[in-house]
Parts: sequence; C-alpha cells; structure tokens
Amino acid sequence: MNILANYPPTEELQALDAAYHLHPFTHANALAAKGPRVITSAKGVWLKDSDGEEIIDGMAGLWCVNIGYGRDELAEAAARQMKELPYYNTFFQTTHVPALMLAKKLAELAPDNMNQVFFASGGSDANDTNIRLVRTYWAEKGQPEREVIISRWNAYHGSTIGGASLGGMKGMHGQGSLPIPGIAFIDQPNWWAEGGDMTPEAFGLERARQLENKIKEIGPDKVGAFIAEPIQGAGGVIVPPDTYWPEIQRIVKKYGILLIADEVICGFGRTGNWFGSQTVGIEPDIMTIAKGLSSGYIPIGGSIVSDAVAAILRETEFNHGYTYSGHPVACAVALENLRILEEEGMVDNVRDVTAPYLREKWEALADHPLVGEAKIVGMMASIALTPDKSTRAVFAAEAGTAGFICRDRCFANNIIMRSVGDRMIISPPLSITCDEIDILIARARKSLDECYAQLKADDLLKVG
Repeated sequence: MNILANYPPTEELQALDAAYHLHPFTHANALAAKGPRVITSAKGVWLKDSDGEEIIDGMAGLWCVNIGYGRDELAEAAARQMKELPYYNTFFQTTHVPALMLAKKLAELAPDNMNQVFFASGGSDANDTNIRLVRTYWAEKGQPEREVIISRWNAYHGSTIGGASLGGMKGMHGQGSLPIPGIAFIDQPNWWAEGGDMTPEAFGLERARQLENKIKEIGPDKVGAFIAEPIQGAGGVIVPPDTYWPEIQRIVKKYGILLIADEVICGFGRTGNWFGSQTVGIEPDIMTIAKGLSSGYIPIGGSIVSDAVAAILRETEFNHGYTYSGHPVACAVALENLRILEEEGMVDNVRDVTAPYLREKWEALADHPLVGEAKIVGMMASIALTPDKSTRAVFAAEAGTAGFICRDRCFANNIIMRSVGDRMIISPPLSITCDEIDILIARARKSLDECYAQLKADDLLKVG
C-alpha cells in the first residue's frame, strides 16, 4: 500500500508539518502560523504544489537539480542497483563496482592531477573530511602544527560542526559554540557591499592579499589550507573581481598551503564548465563535491584529492569514514546523472547557449529602480536591492527586509528566487530552456515591481 498516493488536503498536510516536522534554517512557530507550501511533484524546471499550482524553480532545489526533475533514468538506475547490491560498505578491505566506476569517472572529469576520491553523503560531511585530510596530510609530512585552515566571512561550507566552522556565517557560529579551534577568517570579495571607493580591480587585490596578511599573522608554519567557493553561493552569489583568484593562487603557491575549492554548488556544469575551478582558473589540491553530482536525486558527496596529497595519505591508515561512504545506490545514480550531463551535452549547452541568453536577460534587470547590480556566472546569478543605486546604498530598514518582501512576492508569483539579506539569487536547473528563461525573467521582474511598490507604500525606500 502506497500511503503517499492519496494525500490529504493542504490544510491537513500543513497541520502535520507543524505537529511533527522540524525544518532546516527555519523559525518553527512562525512557519506553523503561516503554513508551508507543500510540493507534491516536479518535472523539468517545474514544481507542482498540493493546490495544483505550477512553480518555476529558479533555485534547482538547493542548487542541486542540474539535469532537471523527473528523469526516469535515475530512478531506474537506483532500482537496478537496489536489486543487485542495495548496500555494502567500503571499510575492512572491501569495495564494490559502483564506487569504483564513479571514482574513475570523477577522475576523468577532474583536472589531470586529481585522481583520488573519498566519498561522503553530502557537502557538509565532505568538508568535515577535508579538515581531517588537511591535518593528516601535514602530520604525515612531519608538520603537525600546520593545522589552521583559513576561510572567508560569509562563506558557506555546510551545517555540520566542522562545515559550519569552516563557513563564515556568524549567525551559524552563534549557536553551538562555533567555530572549532584552528579556523581563521578573512573578508569576502564582495565589491558591491564592501568595496567603498576602490575600483573592483583594486578591491579584488586587497581582499586576496588579506590571505597573505593572515598567513603572516598566524605564522606560515601553522597554516595548512585555504578553503573557498569559486563563486560564493549561499552567501549571495558573490562574484569576485577578476583580479582576486589569480592573486589567491599566487599566495597559496608562495606559502605552500593547500587550496580547497568547495565545488558543492559550482561543480558539474553550474558555471559553464565541469568545475568552477576551471571557470575562475585555479588549481586546487582538494575539491569538495556534492549536489550536482547526483542532481540531488540521492544524497552523495565527496572530496577529490590531488595526486600529491593522495600520495602522502596513502602511506598511513586514515582513521576516518562514514557508514554511507560510497553507498552503491548513490554511486549508481550519480554515474547515470553524469552520463546524462555528458551525453546530452548539458554543460556545453549551458556555456554556449542558455547561460549567455540568461546573462543578457538577467543583466537587463539592472535597469529596474530597485536593482543596483546584476551579477551572473553560468547558471548562478544575483541582484543587489538598493534604495539608491548611484551610491550603492543600503536600506534604512533592518537588513533583509527588502529581500524578504521580494522573496514573498516571488513565491506569490510562482517563482522560486531566494533572498540572502537584500540580495536575490537564482540557480536554475541546467536543463532550463530559453523559453523557460523568458518566463523566469518575466516573473522576476513582476516580483521586483511589486516589491518596489510595497517598499514605497510602506515608506521603506529610505537610505540607511
């Protein structure tokens, strides 16, 4: 009997949610009073809710449904593997075919010097793995004091204790006595909000050189790695100035520290290349992967490790792992997902067709009176809301007020567009068509119009 086949009315589902379900990053009582929207099915870039409304998903779930919803091939791959080998671990001198084939495929897609994979269940625990990898690597090289990992304020690297510590979101640090010891931070390369009177080029160099200053402050003999997203995702799709990443690469090489590229969002076509590292031109030692690896159809993540790092780790017993590391069903689904991305040319299509089209339409939103800047790389984009674009001003109202209003108008207009403070962000499925991009942009502009009207009516267009 399928208890999900005939679900009750929306109001009853919302009551069940309030009674039994705790949501991530949510004020539970506030949500219970409002009632969540209940998503019941999806196809392509479209969601359907329990009231039959169709919503265009501008966020690909949580940045992850790269191939789009409803691909039967992934369900069939999961079913085949469940019948053959539903589970086995890779501890205790055993392995299995799906993990081997997926690791081999990832090595083929990754940069030439990256051929070893440690599997996890998602990006958060993969970044926990990275902490262990970095510290074990340096200990095995006879430098155990090199345990500090430098990150950036407003970065997001997951929600586990380790991942949230690596991330630079102070709201997360405020719960659970975070960050853990051995994590340090420099400022993010967000020119719009923090560039002051500097040109973007000068600002990019200043923010990159904070890394060198921090290494000197801590001591080069104590710093093991620098971790960053090629393009900051959850922090608001922050696209660094062109001067930023070349200078970061110079600094990590100068001091011999490891570079961890968190590719959880940027990987698997999101930026128009297989990995965001390729888009921004960096050479990481470790890449964190998840989300687009399986298009979110099943939980899986991991760390792709350079040959030089792997050679050191292979000389010792790495006392670390997860019950679901390299889960056979997850690996089988990920393999099928990568096959679709590759054989259907989705990454090439993003780079050559849909991303340029989206860029043209997205950047045109900068003519809206509420929009200060419109930034985009591949299929991830943001707009900064402002009461005065000429001065890059912030709102006098509490930060995030305009963003929340805009987000609610988007939801009412059946488009998923996320707010991060007073920035609005999108990251649609890579399968989105140009016609669907037109629909997304039309609904986004309508939502901006309605947000502007509400801010004006509520006297919230004052400069802070």
